[in-house]
Amino acid sequence: MTSASGKHRLKVLVCGGGIAGQATAYWLARGGHRVVVVERFPALRATGAQVDLRGQGIEAVEAMGLLDVVKSKLVDEAGVAFVNAQGKARATIMANTSGQGRQTLTSEYEIMRGDLVRILHDATKNDVDYVFGMGIDRFEQDENKVVAHFSDGSSDEFDLLIGADGQGSRVRRAILPAGSPEPYWRMGMHMSYWFVPRIASDSNIRDTYLAPGGRMIMRRSHAPDETQVYFVLRETSEEASAVHREPVERQKEFWVERFRDAGWQTDRFIEGMRTTASFYSQEVVQVRTDSWSRGRVALVGDAAYCASPYSGMGVSGGLVGAYVLAGEINRHPTELPRALANYDTTLRPFVDEIQAAVNPRLLRLGMPISRFGINAFLTVSGLAAFLRVPDLVARFSQEDRGGAWQLPDRPDLRAGQKRPPDMPYRITLLD
Repeated sequence: MTSASGKHRLKVLVCGGGIAGQATAYWLARGGHRVVVVERFPALRATGAQVDLRGQGIEAVEAMGLLDVVKSKLVDEAGVAFVNAQGKARATIMANTSGQGRQTLTSEYEIMRGDLVRILHDATKNDVDYVFGMGIDRFEQDENKVVAHFSDGSSDEFDLLIGADGQGSRVRRAILPAGSPEPYWRMGMHMSYWFVPRIASDSNIRDTYLAPGGRMIMRRSHAPDETQVYFVLRETSEEASAVHREPVERQKEFWVERFRDAGWQTDRFIEGMRTTASFYSQEVVQVRTDSWSRGRVALVGDAAYCASPYSGMGVSGGLVGAYVLAGEINRHPTELPRALANYDTTLRPFVDEIQAAVNPRLLRLGMPISRFGINAFLTVSGLAAFLRVPDLVARFSQEDRGGAWQLPDRPDLRAGQKRPPDMPYRITLLD
């Protein structure tokens, strides 16, 4: 299809209305393409815990012209404190707000996932067709098109399908060779989070508490009436890996069993877990695949290269990947194999960098098994904080977690025109 401007115009289906999916849709719409986003949830999924932006992810948001609105929604998290069982801070590392160097344990750009999702939706809703409450049951493709079959029984043809459906991507599973295992690099770590009512002692410093047995509890507050709770566990059992696919009540039982004797404010947090509507549980993994596309199907964000929460670059990686993928498609709309190959070649060094930054050995050092190990960790951390070592390292670092890799300059993408107005999108039933 050719647009009024003479550019080749693609009809693109994006599976997943999260951060990576909406960012990809934003850039493709700016390139003049017809973009449809299908999201299996019945409404915009503007939920989730606190996320951060770092390095090239900040640049990607700035390129979208959305940095000011993101700044208006930032969470006030001034730093991170490691506390003992009495809640006394043994080491505190503040955020680097100097505008120089790299971010510390907490970023200068902390934001709730739901707020970022809403910002991206507001930036795309007039130029992108959203279909909520719909999933893709299956699809097939040939050299000319992709035919997607949807959960309501309808189907339609597209020039390109982009899977932005997260760590457990069904689109990725469909394009991997039959019988392939999920491409997860497991770290022996598990995480859950939920919200509880905020109390007077909950400050704008993120509290981190270590308990024997490789257990960590984090508390961070994002609103006057709410506090986030995170339980993190070192465990390599099959039960731990399988529980995240169990019903929510069974997941909660698992976390109560593992943490009930952890100390500090555990009783308060477990009580809040029983009634929360925001509970989420996951295994901490990376997604590592040799290719992010097959034919006319491509992957972006966690579906392609989940770096794990411990990378600090999960959201930034999705935003950067969306920018690169859409940039290559906009440059080569009539040569999709070339565009997708360029996407892989250009982005792979960045992804390798942010994934390699997650060292399971260092993670285990930060979650000691014994009380002696915890006390040693707190002592060393306290001395380093007293000498301002983390602050100095952050300020004088030349690179953030994405390394020296630079966001490609795409003046054509940034100045791309929005697609002409269309009739509202309707999925058609194919014979």
